[in-house]
Amino acid sequence: MKVVILAGGYGTRISEESHLKPKPMINIGERPILWHIMKIYSYYGYNDFIICLGYKGYVIKEFFADYYLHTSDITFDFKNRNQMIVHNNMAEPWKVTLVDTGLDTMTGGRIKRIQKYIGNDRFMLTYGDGVSDVDINDLEEFHKQNDSIVTMTAIQPGGRFGVLDINDSTKKVERFVEKSVELGGWINGGFMVVEPDVFDYIDGDCTIFESGTLVKLAEQGKVSPYKHYGYWQCMDTQRDKGLLESLWKSHNAPWKLWE
Repeated sequence: MKVVILAGGYGTRISEESHLKPKPMINIGERPILWHIMKIYSYYGYNDFIICLGYKGYVIKEFFADYYLHTSDITFDFKNRNQMIVHNNMAEPWKVTLVDTGLDTMTGGRIKRIQKYIGNDRFMLTYGDGVSDVDINDLEEFHKQNDSIVTMTAIQPGGRFGVLDINDSTKKVERFVEKSVELGGWINGGFMVVEPDVFDYIDGDCTIFESGTLVKLAEQGKVSPYKHYGYWQCMDTQRDKGLLESLWKSHNAPWKLWE
């Protein structure tokens, strides 16, 4: 199953660094948060990625173009026709498709633009700025048990975000309440499982996935919440980055499931 990562936004709330690079390329430790997200999926055996590019997408392309060289021990023998000898391959078992989805395309539009790479297959979907210790395999199993087009990981970060109105008896998301200050509300934490039918609910580049596509699907009872009580953190601001950095440097990062 392919994993689609939205990585094309401007990242204006963390402009201290995003004026130089796209937000998914801001480092936590020595690697971009995008790498951390991919490692989470790879831990569960998902290694086929489609990354939706936009703002400064070339930075992400260059990162993967040089990834093999940067993660391996290499000898450059200039006396012997500039021969390159790779002593050990530390690259990941990843297949990465980088798709230019437009500079100002909305989130739904970006998803629509990668339809040809998905075809009629179910796929994973998440954002390029959040990490979690969510059990991806359990998330997929939960999705299979519910008749939904989208299953999203629902988390409770407090009152900073818009919340989901969840009907516990039907196990469906009934509506979205944007920018609520209700403490304890559930929000969309990304890490979604999506059926290919979702493309029928996206009109084009101007469609916002969260306030457009998901709202329509929720009204039809086609969105299920996978309630996650463990760790989740997005990197919206410099303060968020500092928190993630401190956890990583202390070797106490809850999202680091891999060795």
